[in-house]
Amino acid sequence: MITVQFLIADTFTDSLSKLALPEQKLVKTSAFDLQMDSSGNGHQFHRLENAKDKHFWSIRVSSDIRLIVHRANKTLLLCYVDHHDKAYAWAERRKLETHPTTGAAQMVEIRERVQEVTIPVYTVAEPVPQKTTKKSIPAKPKSPVLAHVGKDTLLSYGVPEEWLADVQHATEDTLFDVVAHLPAEAAEALLELATGGTPKRPQAPEALVSPFTHPDALRRFRIMDGAEALEQAFAYPWEKWTIFLHPTQSQLVEREYSGPARVSGSAGTGKSIVALHRAVHIVRNQPDSRVLLTTFSDTLANALRTKLARLISSTPQLGDRIEVHSLNAIGERLFTRLVGGAKIASRTRVKEFLKESIAAAPAQPFRLAFLTSEWDDVVDAWQVESWEAYRDVKRLGRKTRLTEPQRKLIWAIMDSLRVKLAAEKLITHAGMFQALTVALGKSKRAPYDAVVVDECQDLSVTQLRFLATLGGGRANGLFFAGDLGQRIFQLPFSWKGLGVEIRGRAHTLRINYRTSHQIRKQADRLLGPEISDVDGNTEDRRGAQSVFNGPEPSISIHPNEAAEQTAVATWITGIIKAGVVPGEIGVFVRSEAEMPRARAALDAARIPYVTLDDRVATTSGSASVGTMHLAKGLEFRAVVVMACDDEVLPSQQRIAEVGDDADLEEIYHTERHLLYVACTRARERLLLTGVEPASEFLDDLKK
Repeated sequence: MITVQFLIADTFTDSLSKLALPEQKLVKTSAFDLQMDSSGNGHQFHRLENAKDKHFWSIRVSSDIRLIVHRANKTLLLCYVDHHDKAYAWAERRKLETHPTTGAAQMVEIRERVQEVTIPVYTVAEPVPQKTTKKSIPAKPKSPVLAHVGKDTLLSYGVPEEWLADVQHATEDTLFDVVAHLPAEAAEALLELATGGTPKRPQAPEALVSPFTHPDALRRFRIMDGAEALEQAFAYPWEKWTIFLHPTQSQLVEREYSGPARVSGSAGTGKSIVALHRAVHIVRNQPDSRVLLTTFSDTLANALRTKLARLISSTPQLGDRIEVHSLNAIGERLFTRLVGGAKIASRTRVKEFLKESIAAAPAQPFRLAFLTSEWDDVVDAWQVESWEAYRDVKRLGRKTRLTEPQRKLIWAIMDSLRVKLAAEKLITHAGMFQALTVALGKSKRAPYDAVVVDECQDLSVTQLRFLATLGGGRANGLFFAGDLGQRIFQLPFSWKGLGVEIRGRAHTLRINYRTSHQIRKQADRLLGPEISDVDGNTEDRRGAQSVFNGPEPSISIHPNEAAEQTAVATWITGIIKAGVVPGEIGVFVRSEAEMPRARAALDAARIPYVTLDDRVATTSGSASVGTMHLAKGLEFRAVVVMACDDEVLPSQQRIAEVGDDADLEEIYHTERHLLYVACTRARERLLLTGVEPASEFLDDLKK
């Protein structure tokens, strides 16, 4: 019996998702049957006579649905599915080939059929001639951006031969249109070349078993080893199922590090994917090792846990040695084991104690909001335990200058608060991590061999101290992933000062897989081209590139809330008609106060939705609505950011609570970061709305 290798392509899963649910069920049944018996018995195969690739066949699924497969060399590849005419048209302008230089299998669009593959060239219309004595000067045509790159170099990056001329003639205006027709590895390399970079060429294994096993081919083709693998492929969208690693990311995952390492990058560059693969790489290559994969919230930890299960589905035993927890959750668990049960003081209780301490103190000029932030960002954050320590603390991120007499007044209040907490045997999370760090330092054996941290930009001081101790100073012991541009919860502080030195082991990702070029470019206007941490490590955001195009983001300002809600409802109705389903839509606002506006818009659009909080996750059949803080780590095909009013963004409440104008700069930074996070949750479509007068941040987005 001849063994046939059964594969699926990303083009198949993409086309399958666009069919109606009853049609999808029929296709899946046919695919399972075909996998069980790929000889063709029981299936109505029909060779596509008009296809340039003579290995394309169609399979009759129903009276109108046709499954396109490629059958050759003991392989059967599911390529595409659609209604009869569309399926045939797709196959007639494609061919499957092995790239002559890289050796990777590629699905290539046939360039010679100009009427099918049109590269639009946008030109400025010539003005109507006017009577004038001066002769008009025609606009100078733009030069090709890659004319200097030789054909051999382009081939080495995976550009199909028949697209070489189009690539070399592409200008700034047409390059994105050209790369949209190319395999992913070629598109990414061309975008980097166009921005002055030098892409790295992926190295194929010395003994390449098949063109389908080349690292580049694994982006788009998957070998189905059994019915379970095929069922999983149908259960998840392609990008969530494969959790693909770009060759550059793979190098960061597999590298040996002599100390703590950090990978950075703007939203959508795959930092979380790198963190996941790093954890798996360690347990796979270090027998008996135990790894902690952690992040700052339970919601994000749950998302990591789900993705990890998909990543190791073929080797689930690896999951026994990877623990996934939020930082507070693992802190409380280890504290109970090493120190004793922790009674965590609630925010409400801490504020009550602070008010009592203020009332009992001599008259002083500081407002409650200032003293609350002084406790949160200085005394509790750094676990200051004495007057001498508070007198000398640098108060990083707190720009209000305090004289020594002022500090004495404040310390009396803070020390009173500490005493009240101790009297009721309460501890803050910061205090818990501090005590846990001491306990771990005395422990003979660390509970984990390595720690991988996602969203590291929002680590607190005592959390980083805890992680530094947990990593034990070992080679490969600490691996961080994050983006300084998405820091929204913590004030900046020196990692080096706490013993975590990443200089020389910090890397920035530049290829954006999640967010369209148009959305990424506009959102980046909220941030500077470079962002530096306190230790001088710089994230250069220039040169970042998205790998796909999409509609331009929309910004609309309205005279009142009712008009805004109507406009949002109309926009949502329009994108649903265009094929976006409710579960692919997210609506975000600055705070709980603006939530009624978002709900009213969704009610007007008459679609189901869920309200997000720390426990409620996104639902496949419903849109998601929540505050911008809850958007962190999520992604949607379409996003609406509502209520971008002047009195809402930046938060007037935060500004009103500022004790000194010097602290305004940090508030503006984090408010910008927050809007950036909300905007970059969108993959293809983004709408920002507000009521007059609108937020000044929208002016920055329009530039």
